[in-house]
Amino acid sequence: MSGDKHIIHMDQDAFFVSVEVRKDPSLIGKPVIIGGTADRGVVASCSYEARKFGVHSAMPSRMAKLLCPHAIFVRGNMDEYSKASLEITDILRERVPLIEKASIDEHYIDMTGMDRFHGVMKYAHELRATVIKETGLPISFGLSVNKTVSKMATNECKPNGELNIEQPGVVPFLNPLSIKKIPGLGEKTFIKLSDMGIRKIINLSQVHPDMMVSVLGKNGLVLLNKAKGIDHSPVIPYAEQKSIGTQSTFKADTIDVEAINQLLTAMVMDLGFELREKQKLTACVTVTIRYSNFETVTKQAMIPYTSLDKVLLLKVKELFKSVYSKRMLLRLVGVRFSHLVSGFEQMDMYSSSQEAYSLCQAMDKIRRRFGQDSIALASTLNLNM
Repeated sequence: MSGDKHIIHMDQDAFFVSVEVRKDPSLIGKPVIIGGTADRGVVASCSYEARKFGVHSAMPSRMAKLLCPHAIFVRGNMDEYSKASLEITDILRERVPLIEKASIDEHYIDMTGMDRFHGVMKYAHELRATVIKETGLPISFGLSVNKTVSKMATNECKPNGELNIEQPGVVPFLNPLSIKKIPGLGEKTFIKLSDMGIRKIINLSQVHPDMMVSVLGKNGLVLLNKAKGIDHSPVIPYAEQKSIGTQSTFKADTIDVEAINQLLTAMVMDLGFELREKQKLTACVTVTIRYSNFETVTKQAMIPYTSLDKVLLLKVKELFKSVYSKRMLLRLVGVRFSHLVSGFEQMDMYSSSQEAYSLCQAMDKIRRRFGQDSIALASTLNLNM
C-alpha cells in the first residue's frame, strides 16, 4: 500500500552497560549490573549476560546479588550516559527528515515518503551501521507502519538486531505475542486481563470495544487498537520537545537574596514534581532574572538527565548566583527545564541519589493524595513576596 507509513524505532542495547563496556572493554561478555550495591540500592541497568540469571532493571541490588553472585557491579555515571545519548541523537538528526527522542536511549524516525528516494530498510541498516561505527555502541531497530509495531519489532530482535514488519505481516507478527509485549500495558492491567483469560495479543484483539471500555476505561480502546496493530500517534519532532517552566514577578522589587532563594526552591520542587508525574527527565536548566530597570538576563546549563529536586536545585541556585551580577533590585525570577525526554529517575546512579530519590517519592505520594501544595521544604514556608 502506497499510503503506508515507514516508522523506524532505534533503541540502544543495554545502553548504560554499553557505555561502561566502551570505557572498559574487559567487561565484554560479563554479567554487569549498573546500580548501587548498598542494601537499598537498585539495579538501573544490566547486561544481557546478567539478564540470563533473572536480573532486571528496578530490581533491588540485594536480590540481583543473590541471583547472580558473580556479577560485576558498577555504580554508573549519568553524566557520561547523557553525553553518549546526545552523541547518538546528533548523528541521527543529521541524516533523517523527522526524529523524536523518546527517551535517553531510544528514537523514533519517520521516513514516510522517503521510500521514493531510498529503500527504507536499507537506509535504516546503514543508519544503524553509522551509529555503531561512530560511537562504538550497539543499537537495534524495528521498522514498521507505526510507532507501536516498530517498537515491538525492536524489542523482539534485540540485542544487536534489525527487523522489518510490513503491513501484511503486522497481524501475524503480533498475534502470538504476550500482551505484556504491548508498550504502555502495565503490570496491573496485565493481571486484570490475565484474570479474564486474555494473555496473548490475538485474544485481546478479539475483545469487544465496549468490554474494553468497561474494564479499562478509555485506555482500553487504545490497547485494543495496539493489539490490532493500529496506532496513529505521530513522530514528534525533537526540536519541538516542550519545556516546562515558571516565573514570578514580585509585588515590590527586592534585593532579598535569601527570600529569592526560598522562592527558587519552591519553584524547583513544583517543576520537579511535574517532571516526575509526566515521567520526564530534563537535561537543560535555565534561570531568568529581570532587574527593576527591565533589563532581562538569562543563563542556562546542560546537566545529566534527571528529575530529582536536589540535583535540579543545586544547578538552579548556582545559575542564579552567576546571573545575578548587579546589586540592583529584582522584579522577576524564572526557572525553566528543557531538553525533556521520557524516562524515570535512575536510582542510586550517583552519591546520595537513593536518599534524594526516596525523599522525592515520599513527598510526591503526599502531594498526589492531598494536593500539590500540601507539602514543601521548611525553607520555603516564609515567603513574603
